[in-house]
Amino acid sequence: MRKSVPILAGLACVVLLSGCGKRGYDRARPDEFAVARQAPLVIPPDYSLVPPQPGAARPQDNASQAQTLDALFGGNTQRSAAENGVVNQAGGDSADTGIRSSVGDPATNVVDKGATTRDIVAAPEGDGQDAKASAQ
Repeated sequence: MRKSVPILAGLACVVLLSGCGKRGYDRARPDEFAVARQAPLVIPPDYSLVPPQPGAARPQDNASQAQTLDALFGGNTQRSAAENGVVNQAGGDSADTGIRSSVGDPATNVVDKGATTRDIVAAPEGDGQDAKASAQ
């Protein structure tokens, strides 16, 4: 009994290892990268293009800043009734239109609130469950 266990284990290893060989059972499977050839890239002709006129302005140079503003803010479109209502309730008819200029003006009075206010404003968002008090 003692000798039969190592012999059976050895035979089991030989049988399992023989299954890894490529002698008897070899599937002929296709190479997945060689199955289909890719067609070459062809750019179809665009018949709407016309050659540029000598001395004419380039169309992409016309008011690039205006094109950028139109892309960002949608151009000069009329406000909807709901949007007009919100703006009127917020006091849009009496609002100071130059507020951005007056905020950036060096003559604007600014109150320094100190590092504590800066730390509170810069604190990450959260519900405060992980907040801890520190003894100073």
